[in-house]
Amino acid sequence: MSEQQEISLSILKKRWLKFKTLKRGYYSFVLLAILYVLSWFLPLLVNNRALVLSYEGEMYFPVISGYYAGSEFEQDVPGEAIYRELQAAWESEGSDNWIIMPVYPYSPYEDITVAGNKMYDPPSNTHWLGTDNTGRDVFARLCYAFNISISFALVLTVLNYFIGVLIGGSMGYFGGKFDLFFQRIIEIWSSLPMLFVIIIISSIIRPSFFLLIFIYTIVNWIGMTYLMRAEFYREKSKDYVAAALSMGQTNFKVMFKHILPNAMVPIITFFPFAVVGGISALVSLDYLGFGMPPPTPSWGQMLDVGLQNITKAWMVFAPISALFSTLIMVVFIGEAVREAFDPKVYSRLR
Repeated sequence: MSEQQEISLSILKKRWLKFKTLKRGYYSFVLLAILYVLSWFLPLLVNNRALVLSYEGEMYFPVISGYYAGSEFEQDVPGEAIYRELQAAWESEGSDNWIIMPVYPYSPYEDITVAGNKMYDPPSNTHWLGTDNTGRDVFARLCYAFNISISFALVLTVLNYFIGVLIGGSMGYFGGKFDLFFQRIIEIWSSLPMLFVIIIISSIIRPSFFLLIFIYTIVNWIGMTYLMRAEFYREKSKDYVAAALSMGQTNFKVMFKHILPNAMVPIITFFPFAVVGGISALVSLDYLGFGMPPPTPSWGQMLDVGLQNITKAWMVFAPISALFSTLIMVVFIGEAVREAFDPKVYSRLR
C-alpha cells in the first residue's frame, strides 16, 4: 500500500472515529440502518400470507408462491385462503395441519373485502395502529411506506450526485467555453416549473416509483453541479494536479482519481440532507395526489386520509410521527457527518 493510500485511510479512520463520538448522529445512523435493512424483510415480518403451511403432510410456502386452500375460509372472490382464520380453525379443531404466520399477520393492501377488517377500526391488540378509511392496517402501511420512502430518497440522491459530480466536475476542470455552455443550459433548465411538469406527466402517464425518480432527477442534479464546479475549480490549481499532468495522467484520471477524493466533503456532508429532501418530496407528491399510485403504501397518502378524517386521531398521529422520527434521525446523521468531515479538522492536504 502506497504512502498516499495510508494517509487517506488514516484520515477516513479519524473521521469515522470522530463520527462515533457524536452519539446523537451515530446512534441515529445505527438505528436507521437496522430499520432499513429489516424493511427489506417485511414480507416475512408483516404480511397476511403464511410463512409455512403444513396441509395433509404436504409443506407449502405461501409467502413465496401463494397457496389456494379450498375451504370455507377463502375470500369472497375465489383466491387464497385467509390464513389467520384458517390457523385459528385448525388450532380449535386440534388438527394435525398447522400454519406459521408472520409476527404481524396483516398486509398493507388487504381492505374491507377481507373478512374481519373494518373501516376506522381504532388501535387495539389486533390492529396496533388501527385501520384507515378502507379497512387497511395502518401499522403495516407505515412499515412498507418507510421502505419505499427511504429507497426513493437514496436512489434519487445517488443519481443526482452522479450526474452533478460528472457535469459539475467537468465544468470546473475544463472551464472556458465548455463551462459557459453548460451554465447557460443549467440556467434554462433550472427555470422549469417542477410541480407543473409532474402534474402534466401524471395526467398522461400513471406515475410509478421509477417515473417519479426520473422526473425529479432531470432537475435536482443542478444543486450538486454548482458545488462540484466550485470544488474542481479550486482544486485544479493545486500543485498535485500539475504534477499528475506532468507525469502523463489523462484528464479522466486527474479528475476522478486525484481531484475527486479531495472534493468529497460537500458530497458526504450534503448527502443526508439530500435524503431528507427526497423523502419530503415523495411525501408531498403523495399528499397532493401526484405521487405513487394507490394502493401503494405512502406516508403522504396516509396523511391525506387522516386529515380528511381528523376525528380519527390515530390516522393523523401515525404518519406524522413516522415521518418526523425518520427525518429527525437523518438530520442528526447529517449534522454529525458534517462535523466529522470538517476539512478544518482533518484534511488530506495536511
